[in-house]
Amino acid sequence: MFSLLLQASGVFSNWAIFIGRFHPVLVHLPIGFLLIAALLEMARRTGKITVGESVISFILFWSAIGATFSCIAGYLLSLGGGYDAELLSEHQWQGIGVAVFAWVAWLVKSDRFGEKIPFGPAFYLPALGLATVLTMSAGHHGGSLTHGEGFLTQYTPEPFRSIAGMPPIENKVVELKPNENVDQAVVYKEIIQPILEMRCVSCHNANKQKGDLRLDDVALMLKGGEGGPAFIAGKSMESDMIKRCLLPEDDDDRMPPKGKPALTADQIALLAWWIDNGAPVDKKVVELKASEAIKPALAALGKGGGSAGVEAKSKGSAILGLKVAVADPKAIEALKAAGLIVNNIAQDQNLIEVSAVNAPEFGDRQMELLAPLIEQLAWLKLGGTKITDASLKELGKFKNLNKLHLEHTSITDAGISHLKTLNRLEYINLVGTKLTDKGLMDMASMPGLRSVYIWQSAVTDSAVAQVGRQHPELMIVNGFNEASVSQFLKAGDSTATIIQNPVK
Repeated sequence: MFSLLLQASGVFSNWAIFIGRFHPVLVHLPIGFLLIAALLEMARRTGKITVGESVISFILFWSAIGATFSCIAGYLLSLGGGYDAELLSEHQWQGIGVAVFAWVAWLVKSDRFGEKIPFGPAFYLPALGLATVLTMSAGHHGGSLTHGEGFLTQYTPEPFRSIAGMPPIENKVVELKPNENVDQAVVYKEIIQPILEMRCVSCHNANKQKGDLRLDDVALMLKGGEGGPAFIAGKSMESDMIKRCLLPEDDDDRMPPKGKPALTADQIALLAWWIDNGAPVDKKVVELKASEAIKPALAALGKGGGSAGVEAKSKGSAILGLKVAVADPKAIEALKAAGLIVNNIAQDQNLIEVSAVNAPEFGDRQMELLAPLIEQLAWLKLGGTKITDASLKELGKFKNLNKLHLEHTSITDAGISHLKTLNRLEYINLVGTKLTDKGLMDMASMPGLRSVYIWQSAVTDSAVAQVGRQHPELMIVNGFNEASVSQFLKAGDSTATIIQNPVK
């Protein structure tokens, strides 16, 4: 009845979700308290330390309180669904057992109640032991619910695997591997399934089904979850899988959610292409129609480029193969200290990416932190920060800048004019800025520019059409509809498919 009430009322449902999401925080309280109580009890009984029984009783009381609140929050969290029923049931009853035996241990240990309970001392050690064991067992099942079955034991090394009778470690795909002959690759098995394994299946599998959705099998994707089928064969732009991937990062419905690695533009393009071709399970690349938009993404999967059917017609990025000196470690540390994220953009280059996604207060004064990296900086994300045109005047000096995010900032045409010297700039995001027709026309003459994103700016449709006629090679996205999404998939949010690695 309680769960039905929570699910039937929007207000109660919101409260349930809000409280339930504190379960991962609350659950650590009984774990810590019970382990401390058990250790103190063992040390006291073996004469290692001297500690009063009232201290242990106090710790047990708060472990019981913590376990109780954890059970309540965990139950509310489970109402959201998406978990393996059998595993969830075991986890719930183990959690309840922790709370019950923690209360029993405290009751028989306390000065107030212990003497009133017949044979109380006889119950104490069994209750404390069971509470401690169940804490570890419940923790194991909790990890499996959150990260998938066998999370704690998945990477057990030898010889312990053999001793325990466990099968050898299964090496799952962690990245799309280059293919000798892309045309002959089975699309679902060798391209689509690895993408889903990397980005989606951890939350949508047999043991963990967020939104009652599984993405580890095509039939189950078509069956769908709470929001319906994951995709509609032949209609990628109407498919929930694609629409959610294209939502803004801070949107609650975006997938993967904020904090988890997002799909790259190429990966989204490949998923959409597969869906548009009917989502076949057994067909090869050469058997499907490859549009101009998808050819660069397919070519990137090959070793040394695609074959005749998949060859990308667009030229390579201006920064591919560019060699520069190693970045100053002190400059990188200064950026990190300011809250910026710094990554290498390739294993064999010293070019770097700097992102202010976690530093919205970044402004003109902090631009001096980038100065020591004038040669190494290639990708820069300043979207949503407090920079002005003054910052763009400084950016005009970064000759190797290749990709620039300025969305939702206060920059204007005057600032854009300072970027004309950036011959290697290929991508610029100006969504939600004060850019006008003049600024767009100034940018259009930049020799290396390939794609510009300007919706929610002051640029008019007539200016977009004019620039499009004058510069047909320049991709201008001025609205988020089906046509612009297709352009997004073609242009991407990057100029090349490059493996990123954190700068040490």
